[in-house]
Amino acid sequence: MPTEARTAGARHFFSRHGTLSKWHPNYEYREGQVEMAEAVESALAEKRHLIVEAGTGTGKTLAYLVPALLSGKRIIVSTGTKNLQEQLFFKDVPFLEQHFTRPLKVCYMKGRSNYACRQKIYDAEKEPVLSGLEEVADFEIIREWEKTTEFGDRSELNTLPESSSAWAKIDARADLCTGQKCANFSRCFITAMHQRALESDIIIVNHHLFFADLALKDENYEGGILPEYHAVVFDEAHELEDVAGQYFGVSVSNYRFQELRRDIAAIGRMKKFGSPELDRILERLDEVSLRFFGLFGTGEGRSAFYGRGSFREENEEIYASLLAVLELIGSHLKLLHNPPEEIIPLFRRTTELREALRFLLEEEGEGYVFWLERRGRGCFLQATPIDVSQILASRLFEQVDTAVLTSATLAVAGGFDYAQKRLGLENARTLVVPGHFNYQKQALLYVPQHLPEPRSPAFPKSAAGEVVEILKHSRGRAFVLFTSYQQMRLVYDTVSLEIDYPTLMQGTGPRRALLEEFRSTPHCVLFATSSFWQGVDVPGEQLSCVIIDKLPFAVPNDPVVNARIESIRQAGGNPFYEYQIPQAAIALKQGFGRLIRSRSDRGVLVLLDHRITKQRYGQVFFDSLPDYGFTTRIADVEKFFNV
Repeated sequence: MPTEARTAGARHFFSRHGTLSKWHPNYEYREGQVEMAEAVESALAEKRHLIVEAGTGTGKTLAYLVPALLSGKRIIVSTGTKNLQEQLFFKDVPFLEQHFTRPLKVCYMKGRSNYACRQKIYDAEKEPVLSGLEEVADFEIIREWEKTTEFGDRSELNTLPESSSAWAKIDARADLCTGQKCANFSRCFITAMHQRALESDIIIVNHHLFFADLALKDENYEGGILPEYHAVVFDEAHELEDVAGQYFGVSVSNYRFQELRRDIAAIGRMKKFGSPELDRILERLDEVSLRFFGLFGTGEGRSAFYGRGSFREENEEIYASLLAVLELIGSHLKLLHNPPEEIIPLFRRTTELREALRFLLEEEGEGYVFWLERRGRGCFLQATPIDVSQILASRLFEQVDTAVLTSATLAVAGGFDYAQKRLGLENARTLVVPGHFNYQKQALLYVPQHLPEPRSPAFPKSAAGEVVEILKHSRGRAFVLFTSYQQMRLVYDTVSLEIDYPTLMQGTGPRRALLEEFRSTPHCVLFATSSFWQGVDVPGEQLSCVIIDKLPFAVPNDPVVNARIESIRQAGGNPFYEYQIPQAAIALKQGFGRLIRSRSDRGVLVLLDHRITKQRYGQVFFDSLPDYGFTTRIADVEKFFNV
């Protein structure tokens, strides 16, 4: 590393005539980037926590990567998505590496299911685990690739279909892993990943892996997933509450029972410990688990799991039978003569499943919301912490020297009270870095005043008419984003018949494929819901309009949202202003953030919900959004597009 970069610090690195400007012929000085980099540098040096909202175009990835690299500490960088993880590792780090005198010690880690298991691949060549011609063809692709790949990462396999069922049979998830006892442990892709992490200064992960590791450490598992670290940087930090809730909760599903039965049967055949008695026990597991999960009905969606005690009493026989058959499987595996190493993870899974089921049905679970979800053929029973702030405070923020939380959408009306309270991050330094764009000139926010309220039965038809009018002026080139699938389908059915532009709708294909088709189809219009509100980047004229149906308040009858609302109310707070409005303000910023991605982008943002202009709380939303141009007249929209 050049002495100049190491000693001069972040300001010199990012200044008008500094290190970065000498490397990059098109370097554009950004005061916000310098300000953020200095704040990160100070937080790392002084062992303080920091929250930064950095608007689009700030260059925030370099603003935290450079101070992290210069700090000499081992730092975890945790991102919201695998895509951002790969961008950091394959684009941003190589750019920096070109200009340092020594290789940068940086690696990335993903969850185990992203990597191939060599042992499973070799076993699959000998054992009949594949079914159907498609799986056999996919396996051939995987087998040839395994011979040459360095990392064993599925994302390298462009020729393997996204929906391939063969991958799940050879990936490296821990369900059947025998660890150091495996014949291929020294050549294992997971072993290599952990070794790279131990030798790295910067380890790039995603939030799911980070919190899986934190939860494992919470349960006193030896070692966890990540090596020890001094600091962590969370990019897309607005997602932390939801992800942490998943990993500090408890969950069982019918799929976990099916997978356990399948794996025991398959390993039994492969390692020759199968028997008629074991077959009978596994058939009993199938039968009882099918009856148990059948008790929860067939309707799709999420609902609270009230009255767990009375449910258990009414269905005592089935519940007791399910616990008993899990106990029987555990005993059977324990008593095997000369058991193969694979028995250890199978026994652990059986025990974990039994304990999770007991927790969900028997524990008081104070501080948790218990709920169930039916999704396709899956039935999921869940317990989620109502408030993760105490967990994060004690397990994360009190344990690590520095945590840096950054996102383009963390502040509400210019402040961080909401994020700090929800995440348990007290006494953090805070910084708001405005976006690097001229929003007044580049973006126009249009809020029509003549539509009915979103709750009115007349809203979908009126909204569809307004969308048709807007799309005529924008000549397609739009995302139309909804807060519910039902509303999306209603509006799509009308609009798609009345416009001459190509239309796409979420659910008709994989997310990535829809995005590629949108990018490559002139004047296309994409109708979508929440998963397209963030992490989607379509710069240029192809996306010139973002239409949002209504203020994105979380559905109040969602069991987790409802439990959090009730918790705030019982503590004497005002959940609407303390939780629902801030959450919706951040979500609205995320949705609108799809539009202006560069200094040359221009476009119109549309909110079909006039409550933002007519209700007092609407000002919180305006104070949270960038300083867009604003109108309530469709004529101004037409004029904007004709300039």
